[in-house]
Amino acid sequence: MPVHSIDDQNSLFYLHSAPTTESGKTFVFFNALTGDTGMWEGVIGEALRKDGHGTLSFNFRGQADSPFSPETAINAELIIEDARRLLSHVSPTNVILTGLSIGGLFAAQAWLRGLGDVDCHGLVLINTLRRDGPRLKWINDALVRCAEVGGLDMFRDLFAPLLFNEDWQASNRDNFLNTQPYLPLSKSSGHYNLLSNAGETDWDISYEDLTLPVLLITGLQDRVFLDHQDVERLSRRIPNVERVDMADAAHLLPAERPAELANMLLKFAKGV
Repeated sequence: MPVHSIDDQNSLFYLHSAPTTESGKTFVFFNALTGDTGMWEGVIGEALRKDGHGTLSFNFRGQADSPFSPETAINAELIIEDARRLLSHVSPTNVILTGLSIGGLFAAQAWLRGLGDVDCHGLVLINTLRRDGPRLKWINDALVRCAEVGGLDMFRDLFAPLLFNEDWQASNRDNFLNTQPYLPLSKSSGHYNLLSNAGETDWDISYEDLTLPVLLITGLQDRVFLDHQDVERLSRRIPNVERVDMADAAHLLPAERPAELANMLLKFAKGV
């Protein structure tokens, strides 16, 4: 199992495939807080690698196969520095940073802080843009409280119809709302650590300084995080941005529309 060891108790699980063509890019994927590499490595990763591109997916500390020490608070600062450390270790070529939800924010912040000798060609933000405010704070606190009461099963039952598009809902409804009792999420677990700490992230970054090519993808069926006015306002602050709005997708777009997303990434790679 490929891991980047940080110390005796902390490490990052990752999967890396280098480009197989001279013009190939390496897509570096940043998960959402409750995600893992599996969301990228299937349809999306296979399509990119088939076209000669490379991929690098990794799990934050606290996600699958990425252990952390008990005293560690897995917050935005730690995740961003972990990502920069991993990129320095792997040294991928012709990078395109690609992040889902808060993962896009982490990717943008990593680039803004500098990636050393890693050559970055572009940034893809998937359902990332949002504004700090009482609504976002309430949502983040509610997600943590939900996990404390009923674990990730309650979290999924309550929020899945708001985070996935209607096609996905229709196909997957039978996998939810079963009769088993809900169990609280252990406060020593990685997912709880991530939800309770990384949810305090500062979203007011220097969008004007994102001078590299940026692809902004928005799922219009996102019923939790999408605020059209905020996306419009924040996207205008990005100097070199290309926008794609998907009427048939919601928040967790890589799981809902992986083939369509792969095609958008391939097109973006040719343009940069």
